[in-house]
Amino acid sequence: MASWPGTLPDDPLKQAYEETFQDQALRTPMDAGPDKLRRRFTAGVKYFRFRFRHTKTQVATHMTFYETTLSAGSLPFDWTHPRTGSAVEFRYVGPPRISGGGGNSFFINANMEILP
Repeated sequence: MASWPGTLPDDPLKQAYEETFQDQALRTPMDAGPDKLRRRFTAGVKYFRFRFRHTKTQVATHMTFYETTLSAGSLPFDWTHPRTGSAVEFRYVGPPRISGGGGNSFFINANMEILP
């Protein structure tokens, strides 16, 4: 399995980091009284929004990793969870987006997920 390239920053920008969890509860409305809730499944997907600051060279590395190594994001890869520090298996949810960061830097915004 592929691993996050060592030439890319290992930590996304903290001010743009977002981690959300799949809703695992099923809500059933009742004719009277409060809704009933039950757990739908035991493990859910975790979704992430990352933003990285890259140089031109790092952007090229990142895009080669996405397009070639991961077959346009269809394959998972090993990476360190930015909050917990544990080794996990990530995969992209759609292609990364590149925007200008001023000077020789660019931002890459990427949506990723961890499957249960």
